[in-house]
Amino acid sequence: MRLGLRRKGEEPRGPEPVDVAVREDVIRLGQFLKLANLIDNGSEAKEVCPAGLVKVNGEVDVRRGRQLVDGDVVELRGQAARVVAGSDGVPDDLPW
Repeated sequence: MRLGLRRKGEEPRGPEPVDVAVREDVIRLGQFLKLANLIDNGSEAKEVCPAGLVKVNGEVDVRRGRQLVDGDVVELRGQAARVVAGSDGVPDDLPW
């Protein structure tokens, strides 16, 4: 991973996402934040989402009820997680 090095005109990239398996095809943002261990408890989603601290696919999203689908990337506090839908039984390899 390149740290801080960009080519002229290249957009800055966020943290490398970790794949997080979900059982269904869709999951709500607040639930995913907890599942991916980006927050400690569900009520924390009520704080970080409206505060504009959460990005979905590179854009700030304040809706904790937003539905995420396979491939969506969620960022919070320098960590990123990617939704992998329909992956029942996949081990949790989260680094945090």
